[in-house]
This record gives sequence, structure tokens and C-alpha cells, in this order.
Amino acid sequence: MATLELWTYAIETPGIDLSRVDLTDFKVEATDGSIGKVHEATHDVAGSFIVVDTGPWIFGKKVMLPAGVVRDVDLETEMIFVRLTKDEIKNAPELDEETFREQSYRSELAEYYGGRREVPTGGRM
Repeated sequence: MATLELWTYAIETPGIDLSRVDLTDFKVEATDGSIGKVHEATHDVAGSFIVVDTGPWIFGKKVMLPAGVVRDVDLETEMIFVRLTKDEIKNAPELDEETFREQSYRSELAEYYGGRREVPTGGRM
């Protein structure tokens, strides 16, 4: 097992420099199906995340996913694959539009997603 940095992209496709890619409007795929589209994405050092608009799937809820849960990105199909199930995302803290950039909100998310820091090495999750 390797330790996953929660706020750093750890994609499995070599050669992709995500800092040069606008991920806005990319579709997001959980391990068990589609969850929505990227509303916003950042490439901050040790502070990256994506905000996903789940649309009608969970009544327009937006969720913030730490970059470390991103498993892979397919630039051709504009698809992001995450290491979470739909239920894990559905049960995540809802995006607070006023505080989501603050450390206290990130700490809440880190607590929720913290149990998902260990990922298998050498394979897809």
C-alpha cells in the first residue's frame, strides 16, 4: 500500500500534466457509475480539488472532492475517474459555497475522506 496525498492528484496515466488542463465540464465517474460534471477544478500545490455538480442525480448538490481521490483522467473523452462509490460521494459533506476555500472546511473533508488515503500500488482501484 502507498499513502495517498489527499490534496494532490495521483493519476495512474503517465505523461499527463494536469496543471495544463482545464478540467471544467469533464464528466466524473465513480467506481459504480456517473456522478456529474466538474464545476470547478484547482491545481494548487498540496491543495488541489474538484467541485462536482451532481445535477439531478442528487438534486443538484455540489460536492468538493480532494484531488487525491482522482484515479485517472481521460483527455480524449473528457472523463475523470475517482476512487469513490456513488454512495460515498452522495454522503459527503455538501459544498458550502461560502467556506469551501477555508481550512476548516478542508479539515472536515479530510476527516470524511481520510479513511481512503491508502491505495493499492501497481493497480487500479
